[in-house]
Amino acid sequence: MHSLYQDHHPWLQSLLRKRLSNREDAADLAQDTFVRLLRAPMPQEEIRDPRRYLATIAKGLTADLFRRRSLERAYLEYLATLPQALAPSAEEQLIVQQTLLEVDRMLQGLPPKVREAFVLAQFEELSYPEIAQRLGISLRTVSNYLTRAMEHCCLALA
Repeated sequence: MHSLYQDHHPWLQSLLRKRLSNREDAADLAQDTFVRLLRAPMPQEEIRDPRRYLATIAKGLTADLFRRRSLERAYLEYLATLPQALAPSAEEQLIVQQTLLEVDRMLQGLPPKVREAFVLAQFEELSYPEIAQRLGISLRTVSNYLTRAMEHCCLALA
């Protein structure tokens, strides 16, 4: 692992810096990539193309970073619309942000349309017919998607 890190860390950090245009984020994601590699069940000796493998891990971590920031931004925009008297405390805000990130991570294992149907039902409180219309699918498909999403969430929580 030491030689893999020495041989490829500068390259990976440079790649991420170009993609992100941010030195600190690039450094963090490069480190996270190697941490993920250390936790991977596959022995490092079996990696045929280390740069491609590292780039794939980094790509997923980058997507996670952007998704997390998008969720945080949406939540902060929502908070800005609340009257001061209804605004949650800083501690409550942090708890909600962490919960949103956990729910997002849990839903990432679902296909996009299933995830979207679940979000529409749970967070926008749309009815089955409204979801069907919005997604251009049948009511039966909405029912199947939501059942699948609930099963996925139950298994993720178990």
